[in-house]
Amino acid sequence: MEQIARVGVDLAKNVMQVHAVDRAERVVVRKAISRERFVNWFANREPCLVAMEACGGAHYWARKLRSLGHDVRLIPPQFAAPYRKGGPHVKNDAQDAEATCEAASRPQMRFVPIKSPAQQSVLVLHRMRTGFVEERTALVNRLRGLLAEFGVSLPQGIRSLQKHIVDRLEDGSNELAGAARQALIRGWTQCQALDREITWLDKQIAEHAVHDEQAQRCMKVCGVGPVTASAAVATVVDARQFKNGRQMAAWIGTVPRQNSSGGKQRLGRITRQGNDYLRTLLYQGARSAIRTAPRRVDRLSRWIVQLQAPVGYYKTLVAVANKHARILWAVLAKGEKFDPSHVVGTPSAVIPATYMLGATRFRGWLSS
Repeated sequence: MEQIARVGVDLAKNVMQVHAVDRAERVVVRKAISRERFVNWFANREPCLVAMEACGGAHYWARKLRSLGHDVRLIPPQFAAPYRKGGPHVKNDAQDAEATCEAASRPQMRFVPIKSPAQQSVLVLHRMRTGFVEERTALVNRLRGLLAEFGVSLPQGIRSLQKHIVDRLEDGSNELAGAARQALIRGWTQCQALDREITWLDKQIAEHAVHDEQAQRCMKVCGVGPVTASAAVATVVDARQFKNGRQMAAWIGTVPRQNSSGGKQRLGRITRQGNDYLRTLLYQGARSAIRTAPRRVDRLSRWIVQLQAPVGYYKTLVAVANKHARILWAVLAKGEKFDPSHVVGTPSAVIPATYMLGATRFRGWLSS
């Protein structure tokens, strides 16, 4: 067998497809390997470049193959898809492995850093918390909707439900039958159980943020709490993979979609691409920063106040989330401490120019 230079792998639950080429780009191996024989097959090969799509289980297999001496690269699926023969309408495991192998040969290809077991363990807490929050929201909406069928109206919001639902269920003057009333009580009990699980997960995430030095630096940013700081540290892995803060903000999905040509810049709506969980947390933190900005006197807060006047609340919300993403990049990539009053150059000259630049850029976004 010719010496293998690069291997593309299409991961699956039980059968892995591999596509290997030599240094002359000739196909050497194209076969399916069972899960049990997957690691052994690579253990009998000389160290080479192994590329896989960043999907479920990819970080685990990457750590396994890296321990055997292979150079493992994880490629975002959207970057490997254009190299698949047949386009988006023709897809199978062999073509996916070949496309991944071809994508890994591109010199400008971007790769996903491999997460450690500790980082993935932290993300387990966040995923479980997100799932419980979604379940609780769905359950609250279901309880409100079912009570409305009997003319029992409850205010919106989880806190309002917690305050009024017991009185409504115990009120004998409504039309609720005995079995229906008991079913709704059991639903409310389940909602309380979800509250306890979310509280426990919040404590675990806060504990991770307290003991992690990078998370502590992130929490110095106004609007970035333990949940956002912990998620940023565990998700980004290595912020130095981004050249600057704008790249990280684009990866999170807080920048406008571009349709530029001929030297003319056309900025559209926010892309909403990238990491939706981290983007959601940044938007929630931005709401807090905007709400408290009038009470603070630092440079960043003054920028928020002056930006909101011409462009409105929602454009300012996106701008602040984008700003926080860039600040987090500087904190994580350079190891710097956040200074809300930091100024580059002469303060009297720089600050007004910054305000005008920010207002001009965001005034053009979503103008309708």
